[in-house]
Amino acid sequence: MSMQLPLKLKICICSFFLATASNAQTNTNILLWLTNGDRSALFEQQSKPLNFTAEKNTSKKIIVDDKKTYQQMDGFGFALTGGSAMHIIRMNTSARNLLLHQLFDTTGNDIGVSYLRLSIGSSDLNERPFTYDDMNANETDTSLLHFDLGEDKTDVIPVMKEILAINPNIKILGSPWSPPAWMKTNKDTRGGRLKPEYYSMYARYLVKYIQQMREAGIKIDAITIQNEPLHAGNNPSLLLVAPDEAEFIKNYLGPLFQQNNISTKIIIYDHNADRPDYPISILNDADAKQYIDGSAFHLYGGTIDALTDVHDAHPDRNIYFTEQMVVQFNRKNNTNKGIDISYPINDLMIGAPRNWSKNVLLWNLAADPQFKPYTDRGGCDMCQGAVTIDKDSSFDNLAYYTTAHVSKFVRPGSFRIGSNLSDSIPNVAYKTPTGEKVLIVANISNQPQSFEIAYHKKSATAFLKPHSVATYIWK
Repeated sequence: MSMQLPLKLKICICSFFLATASNAQTNTNILLWLTNGDRSALFEQQSKPLNFTAEKNTSKKIIVDDKKTYQQMDGFGFALTGGSAMHIIRMNTSARNLLLHQLFDTTGNDIGVSYLRLSIGSSDLNERPFTYDDMNANETDTSLLHFDLGEDKTDVIPVMKEILAINPNIKILGSPWSPPAWMKTNKDTRGGRLKPEYYSMYARYLVKYIQQMREAGIKIDAITIQNEPLHAGNNPSLLLVAPDEAEFIKNYLGPLFQQNNISTKIIIYDHNADRPDYPISILNDADAKQYIDGSAFHLYGGTIDALTDVHDAHPDRNIYFTEQMVVQFNRKNNTNKGIDISYPINDLMIGAPRNWSKNVLLWNLAADPQFKPYTDRGGCDMCQGAVTIDKDSSFDNLAYYTTAHVSKFVRPGSFRIGSNLSDSIPNVAYKTPTGEKVLIVANISNQPQSFEIAYHKKSATAFLKPHSVATYIWK
């Protein structure tokens, strides 16, 4: 049985539903995760979301524009150094499982780290320097018969397998600190140069690393040719100038990758932003460029906008940000002191992606309370981990919160989208694969800031304490 409604009643019902739909669209909830500079909130979801209403005309406004689309993001995370893995694998099973889920899962307050950097051989944050083919003095192994992943089998590989069980899609970058000493001019893990007669053998060494890691169930998505090629003072380290890196790629590593069907990306430079000429000069060599995916940077020198200089010189190649130490050492009475999170968020998590980087990796994942382990003759004795591990206990540091504000929400495959810059409230915006908009904002001033978040002719009023950071998420 059907019943005809009077025309006026039909109009009234229709108007009600239109108004309700419009109101639901206008009052979209914006979830808010906050870290305050005074530590009153440390990466905490706020119980009261913001709401979009009719757009307001205010002078301080962040306009998010998803019609402007930039680079696609690969992920955010840390270096899983040998020292980090050593501390993690020594934790009891329950404590280790809890920590790894906190870092690599995405449920609840877990932060969803999506990208890791491994050292090929040891870094300076191992107990001692080593490569996968170390020989006695005056011995060589030109057939690489003694190649073996060695010490990584006791910590890095077991930890990676547990991480992959939590996030099987995590991206992994490998970076060497030194070739085997017998391949070098000074026959030492520290400093020296790679002998030209060993270029082909070192290329085979890197291919063996990728192949044996794959056999262990670990896919290496990309490698850099040399960590900090212009700094030969760490132990281990290597001096590798730009013409030598170009020669190695175009005549040895690139062709060998092709011959062995290696899909791992080749990334060049992997050093500070003060020398954009280094990667540009290699990319200017067409024979080398054909094998290169992009360039990688640190920020211990130079300014972050140098990444854009490299992008503009070669916009058909990618930009990566692969290392920066983010530490805060005021540990006495830490609960009563501030956290300097606005600066690394501004410099790295906002600065690097706004200058075309597809990832941001911090240095490093874990250390003990004395920042150990580190090597002799130049190992970093002040590299605080994102988490400090003390036997079976761990606590979170500045680098952890810095990454958490982005890694949990800006999942791999997200695109950076448009948002206008403000001097006191720098920001960066994304659209995720599931359609959320994510806006990261830092208040780098000494004053509280009130501002509008504007999107599709709607806006919401937001507030940040001095030196605080917020991540805003809406759909």
